[in-house]
Amino acid sequence: GCAAFAVTISALATVGISALTLHFSLFENYGWGFFVGLPFTMGLIAAVTYGHHVERSLGASLGVAALATVFAFLFLFLLAFEGIICLFMAAPIAFPLTLLGGAVGYLVQRRPRHGNPSLAVLLAAFLLMGFEKVVEPEAPLFAVRSETVVDAPPETVWRHVVSFSELPPPEDWLFKAGVACPTHAEIEGQGVGAVRRCVFTTGAFVEPITIWDEPRVLAFEVTEQPPPMKELSPYDIHPPHLDGHLQSERGEFRLIPLPNGRTRLVGTTWYRHNMWPASYWQSWSDFLIHRIHARVLRHVKKLAEAEASLSKAG
Repeated sequence: GCAAFAVTISALATVGISALTLHFSLFENYGWGFFVGLPFTMGLIAAVTYGHHVERSLGASLGVAALATVFAFLFLFLLAFEGIICLFMAAPIAFPLTLLGGAVGYLVQRRPRHGNPSLAVLLAAFLLMGFEKVVEPEAPLFAVRSETVVDAPPETVWRHVVSFSELPPPEDWLFKAGVACPTHAEIEGQGVGAVRRCVFTTGAFVEPITIWDEPRVLAFEVTEQPPPMKELSPYDIHPPHLDGHLQSERGEFRLIPLPNGRTRLVGTTWYRHNMWPASYWQSWSDFLIHRIHARVLRHVKKLAEAEASLSKAG
């Protein structure tokens, strides 16, 4: 009973803070307070509450801390605050920090006549989120580069880079789970100033051309972009982190001629995200963007090689 109470109180406190971030823009921040402070606090609350009357072992303290995380994730999902994919991505950082909080809570409850710092630590995490929102630093700029070798000359590859036909249905489980998936690309005009639209399952990227160096470099800015994913959930939800927290700034295709009429096709995306710790979330965003690049590059390679084969046969 004590364990269930400790787990429930800890999980509900964390979910309550998360709910406040959805309704008060001052605290709508996905930074150190949200992804580090809250999980640590959740584990601390669970362990200290569990050991309030009877001293608990380290294993028991860590156990209630881990269970609190499981229950918090379950509540966030059932209350339609988050979807499965985002909870899956947050789990590797949330669980270790919750266990760290549980270990600190274990040390606190071992002290004679110990107080319960849970409320103060929870308030500190909440205020940290507000402070981060006010002094929010400029989001770092990251670059993701992917490449493939195409058995076709640059002139042929270029035509399928500028625009390409409908891609086949995705086989990658990430795209099936709701991550934005490219479907086709179209262009209006030619040369610098033309507008390219790369259409995804969640909407279209609007990409005014900034460099048109046929058949070597096609570069563009991104002036509009769709949500990065559709949350995998039985509810129709749209958490705040889907809007503006991952922002693509510009992109480039570079075609490098190789011997024997082949082409090295290099795609690069420059983007920003204002979710911290930045290095942790960069690993996820780089991974997802590489998968998007791979789907597009494979399609362009297939189209260009098919055209080159027809030309040789003719």
